Amino acid sequence: MAKKLRIGTRESQLAIWQANLVKSLLHKLGIESELVYIKSEGDVDLVTPLYEMGVQGIFTRSLDQALLNNRIDLAVHSMKDVPVKMAEGIVEVAVLERHNPFDLLVPHPSLNIVEPDHHQPVTIASSSLRRKAQWLKRFPDDHMEDIRGNVNTRLKKLENSKWWGAIFAAAGLERIGLRPSNAIELHWMIPAPAQGAILVVCREKNRNIFDQCRPIHHEATGACVKIERDFLAGLLGGCSTPIGALAELVGDEIYFRGNLLDHTGENMVSIEKRITIDLAAPLGTAAAHELLRNGGKELLENKLHA
Repeated sequence: MAKKLRIGTRESQLAIWQANLVKSLLHKLGIESELVYIKSEGDVDLVTPLYEMGVQGIFTRSLDQALLNNRIDLAVHSMKDVPVKMAEGIVEVAVLERHNPFDLLVPHPSLNIVEPDHHQPVTIASSSLRRKAQWLKRFPDDHMEDIRGNVNTRLKKLENSKWWGAIFAAAGLERIGLRPSNAIELHWMIPAPAQGAILVVCREKNRNIFDQCRPIHHEATGACVKIERDFLAGLLGGCSTPIGALAELVGDEIYFRGNLLDHTGENMVSIEKRITIDLAAPLGTAAAHELLRNGGKELLENKLHA
């Protein structure tokens, strides 16, 4: 009898949902597996803003360590949380098909808002510098509050607050059936690179597990998120830099949008490209370099000296 693969996951409802999806896909291939729960630093400290925690890898380090120490065979991550340079000895096995990459405004449960087009300053909660900066670019008089915790915790904090609303990743709420009926999709807000995508990784030396599990990889999603993460890497950005990137497959073309902002949202540089799929592999890096030439370098330098 074949040994069950051990799938490492964080303990949040969303993380467990994502790990169970991987388990189900592997089961369809005739591969049996079990979940192993690993607590991350990001789950323990729910007070300090992510951008003050040296956030690169804050939700992935514990799983990486468990993988390298052979406590698990696979780790499942929300791909937007994974540093562009993964830990040495760990490789990508698969990127699952991405569904909704966008952000949502969830108004306070007492409000019925069709579109966020208000005239009086309001308070919006988010843990993301990118979301805050893009919101302030559009609504500069609003006040932004930090909010931490898993999606269940943040929804409860919103319900008990006097905030006008809070911003969430659509995929996180939709996957566990918690998208409120009054949520508004923010198509104008460019998401984080790889937002909505699920990544499965294994030890580099374990080629057998890689070969077994590779069939669950979704080629189109993998190509799009690689462009987004190449853009992020080209700007040398992390969670402390407000960077948005989205590559979408439209017919036989890749449609790419990217932007870089300062923390206030006052200054922004952006880029938009369409290119045929067969020429799209270097698009992320090329777009980052073009953005740097057209004002991005100065914006980043001003951030460093601020």
